[in-house]
Formats: sequence, C-alpha cells, structure tokens
Amino acid sequence: MEIKMCLKPGGKRIFETLSSHSENNKRDETLINEEKEEASSFNNPKVQELFKELESLVGLQEVKKKIFEVQAFIEIQKRRSKENLMAESTMLHSIYKGNPGTGKTTVARIVGKLFKEIGVLQKGHLVEAERADLVGEYIGHTAQKTRELLKKAGGGVLFIDEAYSLARGGEKDFGKEAIDVLVKAMEDKKDQIILILAGYNREMDWFLKTNPGLRSRFPLQIEFPDYKIEELVEIANLMVQARQYQLTSESKMTLERILRTHLMTGHEYDGNARYVRNIVESAMRQQAVRLIGLPKNSREDLMTIETLDILKATRKHNKKTEL
Repeated sequence: MEIKMCLKPGGKRIFETLSSHSENNKRDETLINEEKEEASSFNNPKVQELFKELESLVGLQEVKKKIFEVQAFIEIQKRRSKENLMAESTMLHSIYKGNPGTGKTTVARIVGKLFKEIGVLQKGHLVEAERADLVGEYIGHTAQKTRELLKKAGGGVLFIDEAYSLARGGEKDFGKEAIDVLVKAMEDKKDQIILILAGYNREMDWFLKTNPGLRSRFPLQIEFPDYKIEELVEIANLMVQARQYQLTSESKMTLERILRTHLMTGHEYDGNARYVRNIVESAMRQQAVRLIGLPKNSREDLMTIETLDILKATRKHNKKTEL
C-alpha cells in the first residue's frame, strides 16, 4: 500500500490512498501471457521452422501427418495439465519401418530438434548406432558399451538402425544383453532420452515379437514407404540444385528411365534416395572428367549434367554393386 498526494480539480490538495493491486495485476497478467506463450509450442518460430523443414521433404505424407499428430498430442496434454485435467503421459519411443534410403534418419534428426523446442528433450541431438556399437566381445562388455551409448545420447535421440540384428543370435548372443539394457533404460530414463529403432518392415515386426516387453514400449510405429519414380526424380533435381548444378530435360528423362528399369528388373532402388544420391554424385564426377580436357568452360557448362554423365554414372554404380 502506498500514499500519494494528488491535486483535485479546483486546486485543493488532498491525499489519496492507492492500492498497489493495479501494479501487481499488470505483473500477474504479464506472467500469465508469458506462460501461455511458453505453453503453446505452435507459437515458437523454431518449431514452425522445423515443420517447414519436415514439409520440404519429398513425399512421406503419412509420416509428416504422424509427426504432427504427436506434436499436437503433447501440446494438448500440456494445456490439460494447466487446467488441472488428467494428462496422459507421452511415451515417445518409436519404431521406424521401411527400406534403406526412405528418409528415416533425416526425419529422426528433425524429430530430435523438434522435441527439444517443445520441452520434451534437453538437447535434441541425434546419436546414430548399429549392432557393432552396442554389442561387445565378452560377458559384461555389451552392457558397458550400451550404457556408454545411452549416456552419449542423454537429452536427445538414440537412433539404432537395423535394430533387429540385436535379436538374431538367439539366447546366448550378446545382442540379447543389449536389448535388456535398452529396455531398462527406456523405463528409467524415459524423460531423458528417446529411443528410435529402425529397419525393414518384416524384420522389425519379427524383432518386436522376440521380447515380450518391447511392443508395449514402442507405441509409435511409423512406416516409411518406398519413393515413387517421380519423387526420386524430384529428389535428384533438388540434390543437383542444392549443389548449383542442373539437369537437362533429356538427362532428367534418362534418369527416370533408369529408375523405371530398376523397378521392372526387381531392384528396390538400391536404397531409394541413396541410389539417387550415388548416381547424382557420380554424374558430377563424370561431368568433371568430360570438361577437364576442354580449354575453356562456360558457366552453363560447369553447371549442366548431361545425359552422358548420367549414363556413365549408372554403369559405374551397377558394376560396383555387382562385384
């Protein structure tokens, strides 16, 4: 409470008692607004930026939809909690199922950053691992290696590719020990780390049956479909543009024909986007070989990937994979 001297109309000097409530009310209102701003992660520019990055990925519409659903669920549980309503706990350990080169690692990296921005993870970094990073050579070594990896991934995402390989050796294999350590950590460190296990659809389904406690601990199972031909061509186009190269209309058509041939002959794209990246990078080298012998190169020459470059790159890649 404060006393303030005021001058009323007519010049009469009086003392007025003013409550400090108005000041407190302003302060409270500011805090409430800040809390609302903080509570709504959809207002976070970094969150919006990450969703734009996710949306910019070619294809993967169902995957994007699922990530948005998870984000919305987390947000609503926060709002319910603030209104003293029951809020569901969010178990975010996930299974990513699909063939190689379908964007699983890329999406996992975005998800890690996203969960940091909405307050689920402290750091949001991604640690990639495979069987060799977890399984040791003698008794006790596996548990130690796995715990070290979990520590490294603390506050972020531990992404284990071809996770089914941990269960392939049977009961006496050290991979089982790694699974046991991971399952325990998922419970003990559920607020500190998110585990994403990735691999082929059929193999991951089999893997979840090998341990009774696994399926219930992975409520989120996301399927990553193979890219369509036109999506792979679009990915190739984006790749060359990002490197300040360009495909001619003819070289683009040639690449499309090559991809269709792979599909018809039973190849599963040799890893979808990975196959495209290998062809693009090899074509860039073929272009360099083609241009190096010329006395002078124009800007357009230096940027253009010709049909011949694509054909030579494909032959070299196919020969390498046949060996």
